Amino acid sequence: MEEDMKKKFKNRDEEPKPENGEDPEQTAENSAEEAAAAEEEIVKDLKPLLEASRQKAEEYLNLAQRVQADFDNFRKRNNSVRADAYEEGARDLVTSLLPVIDNLERAVAIETADEKLHTGVEMVLKQLSDVMEKRGVTVIDRQGEPFDPNQENAVMQGTPEDGEKGTVCQVLQKGYKMGNYVLRTAMVKVVPE
Repeated sequence: MEEDMKKKFKNRDEEPKPENGEDPEQTAENSAEEAAAAEEEIVKDLKPLLEASRQKAEEYLNLAQRVQADFDNFRKRNNSVRADAYEEGARDLVTSLLPVIDNLERAVAIETADEKLHTGVEMVLKQLSDVMEKRGVTVIDRQGEPFDPNQENAVMQGTPEDGEKGTVCQVLQKGYKMGNYVLRTAMVKVVPE
């Protein structure tokens, strides 16, 4: 190998010349052109792979965005269902307490000799009424107003002397609403039309 190198170089300072006798600058140009052509070939081969990779990445991004949107929708729907279930449970509890309120009101309306008992029942009724009010429960009391079948149940007919035609002339049992939801319709007496 050493001998081959000595043959190629006449002295150490002299640049090597190609065996075919070409000019080194020309050889460098040819090498650069060949390198550029090879690089173009590599780029040409890699472009479809790059495009396929971009499409795959876009597909995965779209899939990830859809999964995220589906999860957000699930979370919102779940929160809505949970809130609805909570409200329905609260309405059921309040509805089951309405007869208790009715009985406490009847007990307060009765005259009794035991004033302490009467005061105690009044306090319990007041406390229960305050809790109901905080929960958004309101009384349906529409005496003197036009009859509304969505809020009232007509169980008796009054006489024309009781008021204007088609109006509620007496509330026999209070009705209750919680927000816009009617817990119990009021039982009323209505003036016939």
